[in-house]
Amino acid sequence: MNIKRFTLVLILATSLPPVSFAATVAHPVSNVTKLTLNAAKPISGVANVISNPVQRVPGQTSTPIQLAATYKASDNINIAEYFVSEKLDGVRARWTGTQLLTRNDNVIHAPAWFTQNWPNVALDGELWTQRSSFEAIASIVLSHTPDERWRAVKMMVFDMPISDVPFASRLSTMESLVRGADSNSLATIPQFTLSSQRLLEAKIDEVTAKGGEGLMLHHKAAFYQSGRSNQLLKAKRYSDAEAKVIGYVRGKGKFVGMMGSLIVETPEGIQFKIGTGFSMKQRQYPPPMHSWITFKYYGVTKKGIPRFASFRHIRPVKDLPNL
Repeated sequence: MNIKRFTLVLILATSLPPVSFAATVAHPVSNVTKLTLNAAKPISGVANVISNPVQRVPGQTSTPIQLAATYKASDNINIAEYFVSEKLDGVRARWTGTQLLTRNDNVIHAPAWFTQNWPNVALDGELWTQRSSFEAIASIVLSHTPDERWRAVKMMVFDMPISDVPFASRLSTMESLVRGADSNSLATIPQFTLSSQRLLEAKIDEVTAKGGEGLMLHHKAAFYQSGRSNQLLKAKRYSDAEAKVIGYVRGKGKFVGMMGSLIVETPEGIQFKIGTGFSMKQRQYPPPMHSWITFKYYGVTKKGIPRFASFRHIRPVKDLPNL
């Protein structure tokens, strides 16, 4: 396959203060109170990432990005027609052939050695270290000042944004390009096949039990397309989404003097509280007002409120999906 045909294609995807109870303000949601925040030293590098100014590529407009639909067992798809891989919870990135960008076209300030010898073609992937480490990964790769922590990061390639080549052929090309780069920082996400829905369900359970998010299913004959594709499916035991922090509920019992729950609002305007999924440190230093978080949930109520919503992590502005 002529690699030059790909060179003009851009890859697609892709301050935490303590709670003060000195003053409260009435909040419109269920008569809960809204707590003020004091300035304090952040508890992690993610806070600095949140406040960093966004640096976009000069003159570049947002490029299309392929997104996954949700796998449903009731759809009765032919599992054997799909390549399967683990869904990684990292920072989605696009290698343009010369530069790493986030899904929103923000520059990723990777060290020069990190992308040395990478192919001069567009690649779609995930910057990743290990399972259940999103905030740590984000604090590394979204910082404006790269450091030695990048040694633990890999660009896990899962696609090439080429519209007229089926995924099976794109996968073969990706694997060949990665081997040719001979780079310790570049790898393809392992792809495998399963012969039945029963085996798929068992694999989802296995990955989830080990701390993984779930699986991705990519039809072997699928073309790369902008937007959500029914031939690219995410298979998880729960759903997740983003919401903006709009208030706090004071803690009770063992959480006295700390945040008890977050009050959040989805892009659709749904307001609700999230009271689980936080560490004690996160309750002492909750996500800042107007920051975005990712939460997981299990379906929604008749009013559209997520069921059993639980905090996962802060979502840096530079890595926000197109909400």
